[in-house]
Amino acid sequence: MSTADQRPEILRYTAFSTDPAGGNPAGVVLDATGLTDAEQLAIAAELGYSETAFLTAPPAELPDQERAYTVRYFSPLAEVSFCGHATIAAAIAHAERHGPGNLQFVTPAGAVPVKVTCAADGTLQATLTSVEPAVHKVAEDDVDEALRALGWFRADLDPEFPPRIGYAGARHLILAVRTRARLADLAYDFARLKDFMTDLDLTTIQLVWRESATVFHVRDPFPVGGVVEDPATGAAAAAFGAYARELGLVPEESVLLLHQGADMGRPGELRVELYAGDPRIRVTGTGARIPDPGTTRAAARHHGRTV
Repeated sequence: MSTADQRPEILRYTAFSTDPAGGNPAGVVLDATGLTDAEQLAIAAELGYSETAFLTAPPAELPDQERAYTVRYFSPLAEVSFCGHATIAAAIAHAERHGPGNLQFVTPAGAVPVKVTCAADGTLQATLTSVEPAVHKVAEDDVDEALRALGWFRADLDPEFPPRIGYAGARHLILAVRTRARLADLAYDFARLKDFMTDLDLTTIQLVWRESATVFHVRDPFPVGGVVEDPATGAAAAAFGAYARELGLVPEESVLLLHQGADMGRPGELRVELYAGDPRIRVTGTGARIPDPGTTRAAARHHGRTV
């Protein structure tokens, strides 16, 4: 697909908020049939959002499964293995056209079931079930380099939350701080953090402050995607849920509430569910169509992309 008259419909949705001005904007292409890798990357770069989801027919092993799709995710700079907020956005966009129900998204990270439900007031809500997560220790030298890039200090970290790399489809370094003020004060070295994250194959840095036993505030720098900060990060939320459970910071069966984006003026809410006997993490959020994104530069600047 390369000519203008073959250009697919490109949708714009926000995830983890019912307000188009909140949550995390994502591009959605519900039928990306025939698009090359270069064309998908070009669309993602044109939109300027942290990720765009591209849906095509399911792989050969699922030829007859209804509502199954192959899904790929592109940031403005590169393809990523999994993106939670674009998954939520794509599922809600699909439900607005085909009705709520169960979907099967086959992503580069693995199969991700998604369930879309409709509340009595008509609000659509999507729940993704992650691939099996993992939590890994991180070298102290790497923690120190991350802190230097962030302009933070060891004394800023919450000793009850040791640094780890969490995975639930993508890798995220999890760093928790003692105070909300420290989390709010984020002005980092973009190039240095990008190089560090590239070396460790990280998608974002999940920065966390604990408000209460089950309520957290988070921020996610995303320089490897060409974005200063992600306003609501479903993949990192899933990785954090696995981390918190494995380290015994929350009960094995829990419902966690993550607030993200408020420091950027795009507040969103992510619900993370942990179930005993099932290692996978469930992440739930609402979504909304973005009717008029304005220019690419304005849309990108609004959510923190460097342009």
